[in-house]
Amino acid sequence: MKRALVIEHDEDGPAEGVGERLVERGYELEVFRVMDDRDDPVSTTPFPDPTDYDVILVTGSPQSVTDEAVASWVGREIDMVRTAHEAGVPVLGLCFGGQLLATALGGEVTRSDMPEFGWVEVETDRPDVVAPGPWFEWHYDRFTVPEGAVEVARNAVSPQVFRIGHSVGTQFHPEITPRLARFWIEGGGAEDLRRHDVDPRAMIAESESHAEGNRARADALVDWFLDGDGTGS
Repeated sequence: MKRALVIEHDEDGPAEGVGERLVERGYELEVFRVMDDRDDPVSTTPFPDPTDYDVILVTGSPQSVTDEAVASWVGREIDMVRTAHEAGVPVLGLCFGGQLLATALGGEVTRSDMPEFGWVEVETDRPDVVAPGPWFEWHYDRFTVPEGAVEVARNAVSPQVFRIGHSVGTQFHPEITPRLARFWIEGGGAEDLRRHDVDPRAMIAESESHAEGNRARADALVDWFLDGDGTGS
């Protein structure tokens, strides 16, 4: 069986729907969690050798690639992702994971002029594999597309999807499920949303109503990541 290494940064970052699609496509998921407690972001545990795997999935995190608090591990993770990509191991980065992939390959991560929360549409050059949405967003930072990469989707806030060879980075969260959205909101995110005039209950309800469509869109994106043409297997 093919092996997928899932980099979870803490309990908030499971592979969720994207992981389910990888399993459907014949991958065994092996999870490496960076932090046991996100309130204690120091981690000195060595990352696995990415060349032992068939694909790498890097999920989201409430941390920032630029935070000094994550200095004990973020540089090592960037090196690991770069090693994987250069060795021909495809990397799929989601939100924080997309920012980290962009950084590893020469892009930059900066604070966005405007954070994004909830379900938004994107402008896409490949609607067959990256649908216009809506996609789920929850981020304060943004990435620039690395040199040599193709920007596939964007909106007024930031680039949203890029592909560089066999690796793909997204700014949105294709892995989101109603369970995960509720977990984020009820686990401390509600106050953050209210500070930005976002109704937490409305976000939960929207996540329920978009669940089936989002899963179909996410499956197409994962298939494109794996196959390069979005046809699936």
